[in-house]
Parts: sequence; structure tokens; C-alpha cells
Amino acid sequence: MSDGPVAKIIREKLSAALSPQRLEIEDDSWRHAGHHHEGGMDAQPGGETHFNLTVVSAAFEGQSRVLRQRTVNGLLRDELAGPIHALSIKALAPSEIVHSA
Repeated sequence: MSDGPVAKIIREKLSAALSPQRLEIEDDSWRHAGHHHEGGMDAQPGGETHFNLTVVSAAFEGQSRVLRQRTVNGLLRDELAGPIHALSIKALAPSEIVHSA
């Protein structure tokens, strides 16, 4: 779980638009420290540039995987144009969650 300023914006935007039952935001930037990126910038540890998201929302019921990805990317358009370099999205409908006994 991440609680930096970029993660907070992600949480606020996705919560407001999707009312998720579950929202996990993992800052994975530390694994990319030293990698060369467009514009000559390197990811810095804790730099909030690479994220893994898991979003479970009723808003995704009946939507294709592509449409779900587009929805999340659209909501985070400004962040993807700025501080976020990479975003891995796992977007699920509640009916797709496997409950174990």
C-alpha cells in the first residue's frame, strides 16, 4: 500500500469516480530505480513513478477488460502525463472475485 502524494491523488480520483469495493495501490517505483526513461529521467526510490493497481468496482460489471483499462487511464490522465511513468491495472467487477471458504 502506498500513501505518498501521487498515491493519494490516485485513491481520491478512483474512489470518487468508481466507488470501489476494494482499491489497492502499490508503489513499485523502487524496483525501477536507475532505469532510463524518456526525457532522460531515472525513476527514484519512492519517487511514485510506477504503480500496480487493483480496483474492484460494480462500475466494471459487463465491461470488457480494455474498456476498464481505458476508464482507469482516463481518470488518471493528468498523472499519466506527469509523474506516473508506468501503471499496471487489475480492474475487476465484484462478481469476478473468487471467495474462498
